[in-house]
Amino acid sequence: MTARSSKRIELTILSDEANDIAEAIRQRIADNNDFIGADGLPLLTLKQIAQCPEDVNSETVTVLLADPDLASRIIDTCSALTWCQSTWAGNAPLLNADKKNYILTGLKGIFGKLMREYVFAYLLGHARNVKAFEQNQRAAQPIWEASKRMPLNGQTLGIAGLGSIGQALIPVAHALGMSVVGLTRSGQAVEGADAVYTPDTIEAFARACDHVVNLMPDTPSTQNMLSHEFFSALKPHSVFINAGRGSAVDDDALLQALDNGALAHAVLDVFRNEPLDPAHSFWQHPRISVTAHTAAESQPSDVADVFLENALRYINGESLNYQFDFAKGY
Repeated sequence: MTARSSKRIELTILSDEANDIAEAIRQRIADNNDFIGADGLPLLTLKQIAQCPEDVNSETVTVLLADPDLASRIIDTCSALTWCQSTWAGNAPLLNADKKNYILTGLKGIFGKLMREYVFAYLLGHARNVKAFEQNQRAAQPIWEASKRMPLNGQTLGIAGLGSIGQALIPVAHALGMSVVGLTRSGQAVEGADAVYTPDTIEAFARACDHVVNLMPDTPSTQNMLSHEFFSALKPHSVFINAGRGSAVDDDALLQALDNGALAHAVLDVFRNEPLDPAHSFWQHPRISVTAHTAAESQPSDVADVFLENALRYINGESLNYQFDFAKGY
């Protein structure tokens, strides 16, 4: 159905993948009458396409589709901005900026399928002791040995942060015979989770888990939430996967827990400072796997789809999907 609103979008794209995102948008709206007004003119035009903030005329930006780290460098000077669609799920660089008088929407609804692959690739590899069998095969004298394994069936997966991405893990965990418990700010029940804990009961949450995935957002309340007390309460066979935000982890506490055998392994995808310093202890630690912020990478086509769905809502004066609350920080 053709949109009839007179509201039009002059879009600025600011992203490392700006050209690819722009092309994906062009392809999707080329024959889409929803983006043609009653007067026959386009309701969406691409005004600026840039990879560097310095190339954007910020004073003329009204609608922005951008990488938060790049947008944060000009956001405070975007005086005419009404809406920014982020290309990331997390938006700390924009949430921490001074400007707050605009609508900020995140990139959601696309990461669950990717996060499922990432999390269970590492959990299954650990459970089936894939590394040991590879080492046995490649030994100078191959070793025929039933190396130790610990099936996921019957174990409990803890998910810290049960938003849409965290909830996408639940069906896979159940299919593998696992129970699920969660950790959220509210503690409200989540379908498929046997229990949901709050930050003030984080040690009880840790004790209930066999393995833990952190997917919490980066907010002041989550800074160093995963501390000595948390790691000490885990089981010696636990795998800890951080695919949320590096700021949630007390790095020294994690290293100490691994050295003391409080948990078996850590899979780290996100860090306080990225890229991770080549001299950082995480790189060489035998019980840590570093994956360079690749757990759930969006594609330009995904960004285009989420943006265009919101663009139609914007044009028609409807509320936008995935809005951030500046006061809450998520």
